[in-house]
Amino acid sequence: MSFFPTRRFLACAATSLLLVALAGCGSLRTASLSSPETLFGLLQPYEIDVVQGNVVTEEIMAQIQPGLRRNQVREILGSPLLADVFHGDRWDYVFTIRRQGVPPQQRAVTIFFENDLVERFEADSLPSEREFVASIDKPGKLARVKPDLTEAQVSALPVPAKVSEQARVPQGPLRDYPPLDQGQP
Repeated sequence: MSFFPTRRFLACAATSLLLVALAGCGSLRTASLSSPETLFGLLQPYEIDVVQGNVVTEEIMAQIQPGLRRNQVREILGSPLLADVFHGDRWDYVFTIRRQGVPPQQRAVTIFFENDLVERFEADSLPSEREFVASIDKPGKLARVKPDLTEAQVSALPVPAKVSEQARVPQGPLRDYPPLDQGQP
């Protein structure tokens, strides 16, 4: 009796392997569909922060008034992100930011000039500086948790020892180096 697999055994084994492989692919697909930003629902890849353009807030935009010169606008807002050759009397300030864990933001400010003076400007809804900082702050930062202790528990805590001023100042050299010349000629 020799041990050679029959065709029926090989067909059954191949079918079983194919079914196991297909079942595995299906479970990986459902895991990856549950969270598209993650790798198989297990790992979340690192995404770099992408910040482009000039941050323009309400406070900064309040300084822009009709009649300002181009160089004054450049001092206040910075160089424009877009200065079109075909529209020389228009500067576009576009700001975009993409950070992991924070919704992406995009804003645009357009300054129109006539004879190198600000004629008018158009801007998206601009946040205040405080609102802008709050909007780019990543949620879930670790905050210090203050424990709720009773007076008895606080009094039972050990008091750190006070260090005298003399103990803080090191006495003598910090390191003892050998002399540079060891008596060698």
